[in-house]
Amino acid sequence: MDTCDAAVAALARGELVVLPTDTVYGLGADAFSRAAVTRLLTAKGRGRDKPSPVLVASMDDAARLTSGIPAGARALAAAYWPGALTLILPANDSIGWDLGETHGTVALRMPDHPLALELLRRTGPLAVSSANLTEHAPARTAAQAREQLGEKVAVYLDGGTAPGGVPSTIVSFAGERAHILRHGAIPDEDIAAVVPLG
Repeated sequence: MDTCDAAVAALARGELVVLPTDTVYGLGADAFSRAAVTRLLTAKGRGRDKPSPVLVASMDDAARLTSGIPAGARALAAAYWPGALTLILPANDSIGWDLGETHGTVALRMPDHPLALELLRRTGPLAVSSANLTEHAPARTAAQAREQLGEKVAVYLDGGTAPGGVPSTIVSFAGERAHILRHGAIPDEDIAAVVPLG
């Protein structure tokens, strides 16, 4: 089995890594390397019109990547991070990164998986999308990810079967009110209990 050390080294070289999360397996790249992010999108067969979310290990990491976190987003993060919640927030435009056509936003999530969090603490934020080819089912094991992505990925971290299997719930704070953009692992009513929805 590949190690976290191998994953850290591969990401530093601009290569791709498959990692377990609490929902499905993810395909990760250095979020601050345009070439690495392009490699990720190409490996999935995905266009720049579908930019990658970014995984973080802490609220401090999240705060550095945004121009501000609204109170509602902070309340949701307090309730569901780490966990299956992705927040779309205004991006910090001074970073100079390129995740695709984000329209000035960034999608952030803190996964509830010890191996993913260990990797993120060592590398910093990573651009991560589900570890599958576009239009194929998300991988719940490292072996399933390898079947789809093969030699496009330098390191496969095996954390067993992903416990969730359902993608994260995506909530956007890009406008004045919160909106659920993807119905996922956290039920809509649980989101609505924390923050008013537009």
